[in-house]
Amino acid sequence: MASPASINPRIIEGLYCEALVLSDDVRAAFALSGRLNPVPAGEDEARVAMSCEALRTTTRMMHAVAWLLNHRAFFAGELSEFQLRRHGRLADFPESEPHRMALIDAETRDLILATERFHARLKRLDNGWREREAGAPSAIAALRDRLGIVSRPN
Repeated sequence: MASPASINPRIIEGLYCEALVLSDDVRAAFALSGRLNPVPAGEDEARVAMSCEALRTTTRMMHAVAWLLNHRAFFAGELSEFQLRRHGRLADFPESEPHRMALIDAETRDLILATERFHARLKRLDNGWREREAGAPSAIAALRDRLGIVSRPN
């Protein structure tokens, strides 16, 4: 069995930067400008598919950014581990619906899939971190303790 994930400030900061870039790409892809024109006949279903996936994708990214902000607050000493464990859980989201994805252009579809992969990475980190007993030191902290190394603030 794989050992639980160790989350540290550098990992969270890297993921946070990645989330911001991805969120900006999502915002740009689903911006309403140019999409409020009258709908040509037969494009209603594609427009509904785009709206559904836009809502699902932006919500997924908002939850991912919120999860990362909670972890940043924890590492900054603004949240306790108890608070983080209690309120910092990453929500599960259903995957995109294939019949709707087929109606969306390839570039937007690739972006939606990228957000799903990003969310899945965060979910694996969250699950691994939660497997560790509350209050138990991370693998790095346990090693430092055994070696007698005083950890410095990050």
